Amino acid sequence: MSKILVIEDEAAIRRVLLKILSEENDAYQVEEAEDGLVGIEKIKNDDFDLILCDIKMPKMDGVEVLEAVKKLKPEIPIVMISGHGDLDTAVNTMRLGAFDYISKPPDLNRLLNTVRNALDRKELVVENKILKKKVSKKYEMIGESEAISQIKDIIDKVAPTDARVLITGPNGTGKELVAHWLHQKSERAKGAMIEVNCAAIPSELIESELFGHVKGAFTSAAKDRAGKFEAANGGTIFLDEIGDMSLSAQAKVLRALQESRIQRVGSDKDIKVDVRVIAATNKNLQNEIEEGRFREDLYHRLAVILIKVPALNERREDIPMLINHFSEKISEEQGTTKKSFSDKAVKLLQEYNWTGNIRELRNVIERLIILGGSEVSEQDVKAFASK
Repeated sequence: MSKILVIEDEAAIRRVLLKILSEENDAYQVEEAEDGLVGIEKIKNDDFDLILCDIKMPKMDGVEVLEAVKKLKPEIPIVMISGHGDLDTAVNTMRLGAFDYISKPPDLNRLLNTVRNALDRKELVVENKILKKKVSKKYEMIGESEAISQIKDIIDKVAPTDARVLITGPNGTGKELVAHWLHQKSERAKGAMIEVNCAAIPSELIESELFGHVKGAFTSAAKDRAGKFEAANGGTIFLDEIGDMSLSAQAKVLRALQESRIQRVGSDKDIKVDVRVIAATNKNLQNEIEEGRFREDLYHRLAVILIKVPALNERREDIPMLINHFSEKISEEQGTTKKSFSDKAVKLLQEYNWTGNIRELRNVIERLIILGGSEVSEQDVKAFASK
């Protein structure tokens, strides 16, 4: 059912439009408003798939209605209705965001084609919004604690921008999940997300890994090779454990952020890159700065937005949801029936000291599912805790 609102001060034109639309398709639910003020009130209180709006009206004209709707509900397409003398204004409304315009008296075919096209456009816009809100199940953030809810709110606000984000928190808390959410909810979601674990790459190779190299730049450089920044062009680069990056590499990353340009190792040629940078660390970078191991200017470039991921012990109320999630996921992976956990087993797991955070919890759940009975009991958990 498509809901259409007709805003028109001339009763005769209003009746004609309502008759045409109602007879064209039983799925069109058509409502009317005699002026712009009444129309805006209806739009505030209800959801419409299309608005047909006259330009010249008392109290509030069509241009004012268009501007108001674009602020209130920008996804609703608006088709302007123009009299003979309103043609220039009608064309101008297209620049302001109107979907199209039709002239009075309305031509039947033109009107119905415009309505069908506008409704198709609305459906596409809504589908795109839903897709953008969805994040791959592989990277779901499970939990409804205050800390996790705040992180999700920040992600929703920050993801559509290109603001750089620094994610902090202990090992195993899910910093990489936050990075993936930021990417998948962003305008860059169609581009690549390139992950670099700075702690896993030897310091003498990190620059080549990030920026690439040219043939002969060092002994094993047998051919030209692009780096991770080039691979992430148009997308996102995730610099995990950035606190372990060498000072030399930090200087080059700083330049890349300042100038959106990089140089391959062994070359003086600039390569322009369009990359969003998300970084993560389990270290206290303020302490690293004081000890001379991390550049303060790079820290301020990276930490435009700071997201602190809490330890699992700080969000114990999420543990029942996490147990259910991991139990379901592990049973899918192993092709077995999902096992339930008794209330007492869940309570014991909530009270356990999770030094390894989410990563440790998942491993424990998998172990209990494999070794436990048809239902994981309090005794199963106690047996695990005693080891």
